[in-house]
Amino acid sequence: MKRAPLPESAPVQLHDIRLELLEKPAQRRRLQSLLEKHHYLGGIKPVGERMLYAATTPSGQWLAVLVFSAAAKHLKHRDQWIGWTRPQCDRRLSLVANNCRFLILPDAHRPNLGSRVLSLALDRLSSDWQACYGHPILVVETFVDPEQFQGTVYTAQGWQELGLTQGHGRHRRDFYVAHNKPKRLFVRELVRNARRSLQAEQLKPSLSHVERKAGARSYHKEAELRSLADHFKDQPDYRSRTESYPPKALATLMLLAMLCDAPRGQKDLAKLARRLTQNQRRAIGIRPSPDGNFPAPSQSTFSRFLAGVDAEAIEKRVLEIQSKVRGQPADKELIVVDGKQPRHGSGESILTALTSPGQFLMGCARVDTKTNEVPVARELFKKMDLVGRTVAMDALHTNEQTARELVMEHGAHYLMTVKGNQPTLRRNIDTAVPEPTAGFSP
Repeated sequence: MKRAPLPESAPVQLHDIRLELLEKPAQRRRLQSLLEKHHYLGGIKPVGERMLYAATTPSGQWLAVLVFSAAAKHLKHRDQWIGWTRPQCDRRLSLVANNCRFLILPDAHRPNLGSRVLSLALDRLSSDWQACYGHPILVVETFVDPEQFQGTVYTAQGWQELGLTQGHGRHRRDFYVAHNKPKRLFVRELVRNARRSLQAEQLKPSLSHVERKAGARSYHKEAELRSLADHFKDQPDYRSRTESYPPKALATLMLLAMLCDAPRGQKDLAKLARRLTQNQRRAIGIRPSPDGNFPAPSQSTFSRFLAGVDAEAIEKRVLEIQSKVRGQPADKELIVVDGKQPRHGSGESILTALTSPGQFLMGCARVDTKTNEVPVARELFKKMDLVGRTVAMDALHTNEQTARELVMEHGAHYLMTVKGNQPTLRRNIDTAVPEPTAGFSP
């Protein structure tokens, strides 16, 4: 169909065209109205982060509209082109944007207008995204219907065609429906070496917050999750009645957080649970709600669980899992005992015994305050087999009783730190122990 040119009374040069970011509700409603009226796909409700633009003349007349939104979750050709792994894709996908709508208005068509508008959009897209969402855009993608268009405007702007999609469209954040109309996939790097950055083992420090915000995800199969949950099947319940979340399901989620290298605060645990699929939630033992769905436990659910759970029963099962997966630590590995305070908020500190360098967990115990670490450590020693092992502790534990119990009762050796606040012991050491040779490292 032949397009009508711009009216002769309103001539406009390509270099006079401006690109306006649409932030006001009235502007966005107008954009949706134009899409519904003139775009072959109709209007759109962009998923997640988005940018909406209008190309205008100096007098304010709209010539074209563009919508950029969150990228597609999984695209085989795009993911191969970038070269990232599936976990990297999940954590870094927000650095990719999708040009989901591009409409030149019927009375505005003229040579090179599409290329000019797209160029203006790409020139500012990343900085606009940074200002609005706190991170830039490194790569853009778009889909072109081969029955409707050739993708010439994208090719002219340096976009690369990767192939056809599998014919699915996103209807909600994590829900796709087959439409059986494969589209041509075009991509382009917005910054130099964008793909190299996205496939790197570590993101640049300026982008690392993107991964922290995205959170972790479990890729374990249902059989693997059921096997993990079986370790906690006899976990005693701290409630009089169990509803949606049996103790084994909550304990398995905490173990998953460790396996996925996810933060393990209550808020982070709830976030990891929300990212599990329905099948994964069922596999760990979550019970269905009346509507048949398997819900995700909330932050408050984990708070109640951590307050009421039998900590020794959890520790016993964790040690059993470690033994099955990793075996036993080498006899010569050093056992390091140290206490840690919570990083955020109130709560009890934890005294932990780990081997070095193997990082095997030997045991842990809760401590009310830092000054109570010493008697707690002595009780912790009673739960471990220390015969012939060497135990290292900080200066807080440097006292005669702890040393005597380690040697006489547990058959262990010890390494203790001596500081200036124990002057007598320090003088005795200086007198009785020869000076170490050069290059000795503590």
